Amino acid sequence: MHADIVRLSLRHVDIKIVNGERMHVLQWRRHALWDEVLLDGKRQAASRGLWGRENVYGLVFGRDLDGSGGEQVMLLIDPGYASSNWITEDERIRGVRLEGRDGPLVSYGTLDPKSLEKPATFSDWMKKSIGMDWGMRDSRPN
Repeated sequence: MHADIVRLSLRHVDIKIVNGERMHVLQWRRHALWDEVLLDGKRQAASRGLWGRENVYGLVFGRDLDGSGGEQVMLLIDPGYASSNWITEDERIRGVRLEGRDGPLVSYGTLDPKSLEKPATFSDWMKKSIGMDWGMRDSRPN
């Protein structure tokens, strides 16, 4: 099983999942009072409320008619704002992770395992925490 994030915004996440010779589209949508998860256009899960909505969803691909078999996956969403600037149109949620039995299929942002790694040097810490890059410039402006 293989997955790729196709679209990522503040209220939409679209993930393409390829399982064998079949392709599926997994969608997460945030509305004013509810969130929903769609698989191939059909609602699989929904959570309602103003605060504290569900952020972890379990799904099964290719289940038999009697409900057995299939591939189990878990979708985790960190729906907070990625930055404090609400003016830009490229605002995104903080993190997405789709995980199967063997580990993560796709991850982004705060739910990416790489985001939990500690920086090796002070320069790496500055890049990660503040976004500063000292760079290797030959000349300085002043």
